[in-house]
Amino acid sequence: MSNIFEALMHTLKTAMDNEPQSRLHTGEVMICWLYYTAMTEALHYEEDALNMTTDDEVIEMLKDAIKTCGSQASRLEQFLTKEGVPLPTMPASKPKSDPEEVPLGVKLTDNEIANGVSVKIAYMNVQCATAQSQSVRTDVGYMFMEFQAELLIFGAILKPLMKKRGWLRVPPYYYPPGSPDN
Repeated sequence: MSNIFEALMHTLKTAMDNEPQSRLHTGEVMICWLYYTAMTEALHYEEDALNMTTDDEVIEMLKDAIKTCGSQASRLEQFLTKEGVPLPTMPASKPKSDPEEVPLGVKLTDNEIANGVSVKIAYMNVQCATAQSQSVRTDVGYMFMEFQAELLIFGAILKPLMKKRGWLRVPPYYYPPGSPDN
C-alpha cells in the first residue's frame, strides 16, 4: 500500500515541478497561517507535557509528536516566509523542568496529556483535508497532503497506546430505534 501512496506522491510532485507558481490566494494564506499557529501551539503543549510526565511510553510518544509538529511548523514557517506572509507572534518555549517538582494541582495526568495530543492531532488532520480541498496551487495542496500523511502515521502510534492504557474516549454506541438490543 505504501508503494501506491509513494507513487501518487511522486506523480503529484512531478506535475507540481512543471507548474508555474501563482501568488497564494486569501484562503491559502489563511489556512497556512492558522495551521502554523495551531501546530506551533501544539508543539508548545507537547514540550510542556514533557515537563509533567515520568512515564516512558508517554515521553516517547511526546518526543515523536514534537518531532512531527516541529518539522511541520518549521517547513510551514519557511514556506510562509518565502511567500512574504507575516508570521503570527508565538510565545517562547518554556524551560525544561523536573516533572517531580510540578505541583499536583497543576500537573496534567498522562491520560490528559495523551488526550490533549490526540485532540490537537485530530484537529490538524481536519485542517489538512480542508487545505487540500481549498488549495488552487498544487504545491500548497501537496504540502498539506504530506502533513496529513505524517499525522496519520503518528496517529497510528498514538491510538494503540491510548487503547492499551484505557485512555481512548469512545462516544456512546448508537442503537437505532427498533433495532434489537445487543
